[in-house]
Amino acid sequence: MAKALFALALWLCTSLSVLAATPQKKPPTWGELTQEQQQILAPLEVDWDNLEPDRKRNWIGIAKRYPKMKPDEQARVQRRMQAWAKLTPKERQAARERYKKMEKLPPDKKQGLKQQWEEYNRLPEQERRKLGSTPRKPAAPARPPKSPPEPTPPAQPEGPPNSVAPVPAANR
Repeated sequence: MAKALFALALWLCTSLSVLAATPQKKPPTWGELTQEQQQILAPLEVDWDNLEPDRKRNWIGIAKRYPKMKPDEQARVQRRMQAWAKLTPKERQAARERYKKMEKLPPDKKQGLKQQWEEYNRLPEQERRKLGSTPRKPAAPARPPKSPPEPTPPAQPEGPPNSVAPVPAANR
């Protein structure tokens, strides 16, 4: 009996290790997706065949859940897919890195960011556009001016079109 149990345990171990070593099925190419998947994932069509296998699997999982989503959730997924598809590879990599960084934040910091995001989303769309399109400038240190600015020289009268203005003697 002990030999039979040992043989069964050995068989299970080798069987499981073979299964674990078996590579996962390669995700489908764009042409191999179903028509429904292609319709849902349409914003990703151009990049689909260049996506990493894990990313393809994630998108396919989203496409499977998509029909069961509420219309507003579907619209949000489509907007995000379209926005993602418009990003350059460099921008996508930066987004992934920001996501990984945020995942490592302590819960209280995550909650604070979530609240800020919700406040931003409550703003009227026009206000959000204004905030999103305005590049943030680093705060310049406040310094008093060293000396009063020099007076600007009087404007030179314009000559006829295509003529060369005379060069003042001081600049020759």
